[in-house]
Amino acid sequence: MARTDNDSWEITESVGSTALGVAAARAAETVSENPLIQDPYAQVFLDAAGPGMWSLTSDPKLSAALSELEPQAGALRQVMVDFMAVRTKWFDELFLDAVSSGIRQVVILASGLDSRSWRLPWPDGTTVYELDQAKVLEFKSGTLRRHGAQPAARLVSVAVDLRDDWPEALQHAGFDASAPTMWSAEGLLRYLPAAAQDLLLERIDELSAPGSRLATNGPSKQAVNPELLASQREQSTRFRAAAAEVLGAEVPDVEELWYPEERTDIVDWLGGHGWEASAIGMADLLARHGRQVPPPDAMPPVVFTAARRP
Repeated sequence: MARTDNDSWEITESVGSTALGVAAARAAETVSENPLIQDPYAQVFLDAAGPGMWSLTSDPKLSAALSELEPQAGALRQVMVDFMAVRTKWFDELFLDAVSSGIRQVVILASGLDSRSWRLPWPDGTTVYELDQAKVLEFKSGTLRRHGAQPAARLVSVAVDLRDDWPEALQHAGFDASAPTMWSAEGLLRYLPAAAQDLLLERIDELSAPGSRLATNGPSKQAVNPELLASQREQSTRFRAAAAEVLGAEVPDVEELWYPEERTDIVDWLGGHGWEASAIGMADLLARHGRQVPPPDAMPPVVFTAARRP
């Protein structure tokens, strides 16, 4: 499952499977006692994909069985659900704030199983461009179409690998670089090498008219801390062994999909290119919404960045 140049995937494979893991957390949060977000389509995607590692998050019976084998699994599952709940809420709020300011062009990079085009109350005249690999977009659109769901905005799906010339594909699909844009890169940067992250920011910067906005999350500086990496690797190994026993199938190592590399500070980079940017850490975002802050070795080392081009 290790990454290779120009690799591709079905929704149940490699990076595609992580989108199902995110959807499983959103599904679990949606049916929780005090949900922070509502995603009525998350479970629809899981039902269409069938059982897999993601089921350990969304299926209470499997979650309980996993916790019996690995006592820490229940706590780690809740960390995952809380993480995705506050992450989803943070991005939702920035999208809605952008369109309330008058922006009518939205670009979701690596859209995965993001259902915002269907579930957010977009103002009339809003166009949402979703970029991802063709197989991922086909799974999502086909699943929701069979479910009878209709986008709440004008949706333009752009099938392209973000390692390729996606700006050309985006503009060919009708994107207007002279209009202000709301950009999002949610859950993407960790799956890009550090150099590819810089290139992504450069391309966004080149396509952004005054008034554009950007929301993204990526690895914090702690993400490459050797002690933290070793601790999380040990937790992951135990978790995968227990998960394999519960599922009766081999469980892939998703950590092989990430690039634990030193990276450019996004706030500094954007500030140096004329953007007004600010960041919030994972612990602060959890506390903002009244969610428990886990120990450092159990908390995703993530920072969230919001920016605006004057």
